[in-house]
Amino acid sequence: MARRSTSSSTGRPTGTGPSGPRNRTPQPVRLRRRTFGDVVKAFLAFVVLLVLVVGVPGALAVTVGWPLPRSAPSMDWLSQPIDVQTFLNALTVVVWLAWAQFTACVLVEVKAAVSGVGLPGRVPGAGPSQLLARQLVAALLLVGATAASFTPGLSQLGHSLEGNQKGTVATAQATPGILAQQQEQAKSTAAALAEQAGHASAQAEQGATATHGATKYYRIQPPEGRHHDSLWEIAQRHLGDGRRYKEIYELNKDRVQPDGSRLSEASLIRPGWIMEMPGDAHGGELVANPDAHVSPEVRQQIGDYAQTGDNAQHQHQEHQEQGGGQHAGEDGATAQITVPSQRQAGDGTGTPSAHGTPAHETSAHGTSGHSSFGLPEALLGAPLLAAGLLAALGRRRRQALWQSALGAVGGRRGMEPPIPAGDAQDVQDALLVGADPEGVRLLDRSLRALAAALTAESRSLPVVYAAWLSHGDLHLQLAQPAGKPPAPWQLGQDQTFWTLSRADAERYEDTDAAAPYPGLVSLGTMDDSRLLLNLESVPGIVSLSGREADRAAVFASVAAELATNGWADRMTITLVGFGADLTPLAPSRLRHLDDVEALFETMEAETRQRRGALGAADHHSVLTGRTGPAQHTRWAPNLVLLATQPSAEDAVRLAELAADAARLGIGYLVGSESDDLPGAAWAMEITPDGRLLAPLLGLELQAQLLPAVQQRAVVELFVESDPERDPDGPTTTPPFLVDISEQGRPAVYARLVGPYEIIGLDTPDGDRSPLLHEALALLLLHREGVHPRVLSSALWPRGVTEDVRDALLERLRGWLGTDPDGSPRLRADAAGRLTLAKSVVSDLDVLRSLYYEATQGKGVESRAVRGRLLTDALVLVRGPLLADRAEGRYRWLTHEIIDAQLPLLVADIGLALSAFHLEKDRAEKAIEALGAALRTAPEDERLWNELLRATHATGDPDRLRALAADLIARSGARGLPPRTEALLDELLPTWRDGAAATG
Repeated sequence: MARRSTSSSTGRPTGTGPSGPRNRTPQPVRLRRRTFGDVVKAFLAFVVLLVLVVGVPGALAVTVGWPLPRSAPSMDWLSQPIDVQTFLNALTVVVWLAWAQFTACVLVEVKAAVSGVGLPGRVPGAGPSQLLARQLVAALLLVGATAASFTPGLSQLGHSLEGNQKGTVATAQATPGILAQQQEQAKSTAAALAEQAGHASAQAEQGATATHGATKYYRIQPPEGRHHDSLWEIAQRHLGDGRRYKEIYELNKDRVQPDGSRLSEASLIRPGWIMEMPGDAHGGELVANPDAHVSPEVRQQIGDYAQTGDNAQHQHQEHQEQGGGQHAGEDGATAQITVPSQRQAGDGTGTPSAHGTPAHETSAHGTSGHSSFGLPEALLGAPLLAAGLLAALGRRRRQALWQSALGAVGGRRGMEPPIPAGDAQDVQDALLVGADPEGVRLLDRSLRALAAALTAESRSLPVVYAAWLSHGDLHLQLAQPAGKPPAPWQLGQDQTFWTLSRADAERYEDTDAAAPYPGLVSLGTMDDSRLLLNLESVPGIVSLSGREADRAAVFASVAAELATNGWADRMTITLVGFGADLTPLAPSRLRHLDDVEALFETMEAETRQRRGALGAADHHSVLTGRTGPAQHTRWAPNLVLLATQPSAEDAVRLAELAADAARLGIGYLVGSESDDLPGAAWAMEITPDGRLLAPLLGLELQAQLLPAVQQRAVVELFVESDPERDPDGPTTTPPFLVDISEQGRPAVYARLVGPYEIIGLDTPDGDRSPLLHEALALLLLHREGVHPRVLSSALWPRGVTEDVRDALLERLRGWLGTDPDGSPRLRADAAGRLTLAKSVVSDLDVLRSLYYEATQGKGVESRAVRGRLLTDALVLVRGPLLADRAEGRYRWLTHEIIDAQLPLLVADIGLALSAFHLEKDRAEKAIEALGAALRTAPEDERLWNELLRATHATGDPDRLRALAADLIARSGARGLPPRTEALLDELLPTWRDGAAATG
């Protein structure tokens, strides 16, 4: 259709003026022409409708006749047996009712299609029936010359009913940042059709006419609940095809609206705006003639608007050149994601903290100097990503330990995790320095507590487009005002910000509420604030343009953080055409697809399934399913990451697939070689210098990246820790073996297993003693070496200056002293990492060495040596690691797996010593050894099973029954493990009788 030219004050036709800023909106697609297949579909639809609407009642009338009783039945009828005829009559009544419901659906759909006004009404309880009726009517009308105009839902053919049941108001398609003044604007947009009638009068005064008829106007409607008008829905209702939204956009682009804003992005419209419509627009909400009852204010608005047109872009350019490009909060001219204004840097209201931009992140950059040793800065500046990766890596290594512990005797039991080297070691150090586990914990608790509070108030979750972590505070940017937040949350700089201070967040306890916003993912930082975009809530596709390598770094960062973040429950991240090597990070979350065709096959089915599930649960969006009584369903999101540019045809299909994705919990991030990807609601660009730009959203971030080298190193850490990687490989040797003979007596001996004690050094004076002890413990647990920045971030999680760190190292070096040959006991290796001399030893080093020698060294050939070594090892165990550590210190132990290693090692020693004694029928000695091991590893099932065997070997059934009763009492409601039950069945067949008597 030829575009109508509108005269402007300059006399130029619309569209010939100077071009404005490059548009980042969805691109138009060609209208679909009628094909032979459409004719076939229409004929088949006609036949099906004829059979269902006419054939079914005719067949029932001929074959069955009147199914109901012809007189009122007596009470005796209830006691009579049901014969075949009675059953057929009852079934016939059900079929008649189903036919009546389907016929009503057909009538409703035909009326809506022919009238062209809005979407059809909903027939109660007729979800599948009305969906079938809609598809049949749409297919039948495909062959009509004006079918597109008749059928509002034609472009949605095949979609479920629930996706189109909200009248003339569409799903929210606003962008964060346009929302700062939206509440006030909504108040002025509740006018009825009388106001809309005045839209045409001003244009009539200008003498303008449409190409295909009188000029028509539409006024953007105020939101109803979660639903907003969108150009797509307006075009679908009034032009017959949602894909014609671009025509509306072109007619109104950059024209000044009544509130002073301009339409600069097709997906960003506001209530109260006026849209000039193409001449063939139709429908009851449009007005072509003036109305005498239109208010003077509205007449003036329409008149002012009609005088704008192609000169708007020129004025907008002049405005930008004169420095008028303010934030949306200042003039509303462009839609932006607004940086929180509270507690900006330098305002003196608080210090940076882990719940936001961590202070240690700043110090990590600030202390790079001569001691940075090439640590990857990309991970140093990604605290949430680093924390997630560290937590996932710790779980993977613990899993490997537990699987090894359950392996064959002497196999890989007590294995040590592999020590990384090269890039993997640098990446592990960067993760340790940059990680902010406290920030992740507070973010998770805060969001879940908000969901629980809203549930308690019977309120739904608001749509959140973004979260900002700024100077310890959490700011949620809402898609629209949602009222007053539950305490202790407060309104932020406007009605679209909900804010929680760090002090309030720290008061939250763990809650079992579902994770409300699992799709939040870090994009980068701006003005000392970290932005997390909620990919799940974006109304359409998020496109990312830029060089391929730069885009890949962004995609890898997003995928890795989503896969390992701690503020989500279940989640699926679908990687298309890239990221097959990333799946080891989280096999339960990451799914890899080879190409776009596989994506369409998967997501079209999932989209239909989610629409149906939401409709069946009577939810409009997944957010309403995450609060209230239905929260057990969780409504896990599926976030699709497509890194490569799709073809033009695939891009159109993807845009149509993503049109309704936001309410379904599906998000799309798509890579593009340019910034004009069809269907892109939000467009971003990554530059070669690492900046993430989205000018129309008001964003310029320092992007969070995971470059290819660091990505490979991260994956290597996970692959090397995979317990299934090489189950038959060689056993691992402890990282540090000591001389356990008398000649190997150390100069400095630290006891870590139990209360912390140091032998061979004087106690440091003053308040610095605890810090020196903590630094020494960290070095003793990492004999392979500790990066100076890892040490400083462990001791000072909130940051430290370089001079303070260096002063501590000098003090530690002086405290440890030198060996007899004059070499310092604290030294740096070739890579600059801090290491201890062999003369500095811990009891954990001795414990590992004794067990190694007993099972793989001298004890293999000598039974007497093995018994002595195992006994000496068990004597060293005095309790848990660092049992008397002060509150608030040694927080770096959360990154370690020593808390899992030590109980397994002690259990292995106890089992080995028990087996040693049982070989000589010394059951009491075996029981004594197992009891000593159980004091450190009370949850180890192997120890309890071996204790049952040793007790059985004493020949005392009463003692065995007492032990079985103790085990049953310890197991509680969860019951005994299956292997323990099987062992008791063998050793004490009557144990279940005793359990029943005590239960």
